[in-house]
Amino acid sequence: MRTNARLSFLAIIAVPLLLVSGCTPAGTADERSESAEAFPRAERLVSTAGDTEFSTEAARDEAGEAEFVMDWAGIQLGTTVADIGAGEGYYTIRLADRVGPKGRVLAQDINRDALDRLGDRVTREQLDNVAIKEGALDDPRLPENSFDRVFMVHMYHEISEPYAFLWRMRPALAKGGQVIVVDRDRPTAQHGIPPKLLFCEFDAVGYRLTGFTEQLKLGGYIARFEVSGQRPEPSKIKTCASRYPQN
Repeated sequence: MRTNARLSFLAIIAVPLLLVSGCTPAGTADERSESAEAFPRAERLVSTAGDTEFSTEAARDEAGEAEFVMDWAGIQLGTTVADIGAGEGYYTIRLADRVGPKGRVLAQDINRDALDRLGDRVTREQLDNVAIKEGALDDPRLPENSFDRVFMVHMYHEISEPYAFLWRMRPALAKGGQVIVVDRDRPTAQHGIPPKLLFCEFDAVGYRLTGFTEQLKLGGYIARFEVSGQRPEPSKIKTCASRYPQN
């Protein structure tokens, strides 16, 4: 990781409970922010934001979910991770323990209440390697060249501006960085996304699929992506609408 990028990230870590103001969720697809208008629409249905707890932590731990995902993603001591859509912090807490004091975890969400609760937990558990940041519907607002891994767990189907979001997320990856998506093979309006549609949307913004498994005990799949080629101009992005009509 480049020195200036690490310093940029450490500037966030130095004030771990600071929440950066973000946009409020749009009520409908027609309520697009100005910052998203340069990008094509998703042209698919989007799940409404649900409970910030996907399942009980005990049930997920019993199934070995986090350990399996972190092992599969290659998370180790010193890894720097962005946990996008962190919610109540199930993965944030476990990632913080796995990466250790020399690693860093940035927990990001658009739900301010969830971030406040997570901030209380981070303080209570004295997790000095965790920072918290509020993102936007079309921009994760991550520091550039800073993350070995970006986690998107059971939240991608709630992103209403995937092309803008993924386009703005690309620069945050450090050299060799990877995006790890955990989701379910369901219609996008039913809190999931078909894998082929997921692959297509990532491909449209210049990512390539490098791994995939459906071995999660609680159901669902994991996909791994890396940056590939040049990031396309927003107006040149070819959407997946023709191959995947709204479901």
